[in-house]
Parts: sequence; structure tokens; C-alpha cells
Amino acid sequence: MELLVAISEDLVPSTKAPDPYMHVFLDAGMGNILAFFELPTQPEMSRDLNTPEWVQHIAFEIEDRAALVAAKAELEAKGIDVLGITSHGIIYSIYFFDLNGHRLELTYRSGTDQQLKELKKVAPAMIEEWSITKRAPQHAKWLHEEEFNNQ
Repeated sequence: MELLVAISEDLVPSTKAPDPYMHVFLDAGMGNILAFFELPTQPEMSRDLNTPEWVQHIAFEIEDRAALVAAKAELEAKGIDVLGITSHGIIYSIYFFDLNGHRLELTYRSGTDQQLKELKKVAPAMIEEWSITKRAPQHAKWLHEEEFNNQ
């Protein structure tokens, strides 16, 4: 991602409170911006302890499998633990923690137009069933067959 701008002050503009910060803005593509703060005088950020670690993450799409394999190799060469390559049926992903403790996912699309159409078609029924039962609906069980069969 391209660095767009960095903003830093010793005072919070809205409250005027003394709290030095670095605010970095990255181009996330398609008109989206990802922004991070670093607050050296505040306690370290922690994750939501009521949610499993694997749930809280940000996903970024990359070009293809070659780019995913290259990214995994580069991260591992830097000593970063990488989970995956994981098959999600219509995408393949790797997962890792950045140096600030954020869990990130890099993913590329592998699904066909027909698969995506089918997933979109069954989504309302899946959400309705989940809302009632809180059990995983089986409409799209085929998505992870490859991953679960390779255990």
C-alpha cells in the first residue's frame, strides 16, 4: 500500500489534550484509506479479549497465487510466523501479525463466477438459519472441503 500522508501533533486537535501521536494514512485501493495511530504515551493496544484472536483481522486482496507464495516467503524470511496457505474454496489466504500486533490476511480470488453466484444466492437463507439456530448452515459446506480433507 502506498503511504498517502502522515500527521503528527503534540496536542489532540479536537480536545486540545496533550497526547503526542503519529497518524499514518495508507491507500487501501478503490478510494479506501487505512489509517493507523501510534500513541507513545498510552498503554499498548490490546485486542478485544471477548473475541478469539483469529476473528479480528484485516484482509487485503493480492493478484494471484504467485504473489501469495512470494509474500509468504518474504514474511517468513523476515522471521514473521505465517499461517497458511489456507483454501477457502473461492479464495486462498495467508495470515500473520504485523509488528504492531494486528492480524492481517493476504488473499487472492480463485472462485468461478458460478461459485460466487451460488454463494450470493444462498447467503440470505444461510444468514436466516444462523440467526435462528446459531449453528453453521451447510449451504456452502463445499467451500472448505479441500482444506478440511488435507488435514
